[in-house]
Amino acid sequence: MPAGLLLAGGAGRRMGGPKALVELGGEPLVRRALRVLADGGCAPRVVVLGAAAADVAAVLPPDVDAVVAEGWEEGMGASLRTGLAALERLDPPPEAALVHLVDLPGVTAAAVARLAARSTPDALLRAAYGGRPAHPVLIGRSHWAGVRAAATGDAGARGYLAGHPGLGMVECGDVAVSDDVDTPDQLDRFRTT
Repeated sequence: MPAGLLLAGGAGRRMGGPKALVELGGEPLVRRALRVLADGGCAPRVVVLGAAAADVAAVLPPDVDAVVAEGWEEGMGASLRTGLAALERLDPPPEAALVHLVDLPGVTAAAVARLAARSTPDALLRAAYGGRPAHPVLIGRSHWAGVRAAATGDAGARGYLAGHPGLGMVECGDVAVSDDVDTPDQLDRFRTT
């Protein structure tokens, strides 16, 4: 079983505030994403915070571990490095991390479960939507050091994944939507679908 690693540290400048605190259906996106990870079979769950860390931490469920990414302003790379380091410190460390982003409310527990079912220490899988790679991403423990070394700026694991011959795709377009919500307009369109 993989750990659920939720990256939720961004400032949400185009949204007007941290996306983790934006509500959809009366639920903050951070709680929604953590629920999807749990319902998809991920445990433990770790969320990486940054902007408004105290405010986001205040709405987290009690069974979730939170870590704050130093230098979160750098982008997703800092959050991913921080999250993987937190998972490495667990005893025992999980066999894999299922990495999810807070601004993907269309990702479902069914999509998470498809990837989680293929969890091994050597797994390296991306969800695909109509053949297009997206999130979530399953990263086996044997890849964590390489991913951490490659995670810079706002690219996260993109460079590591793009160049890796062992990367597999798991089609999830029939059970989830990969659209992110970066602006109020995108969130409004999501509410109407």
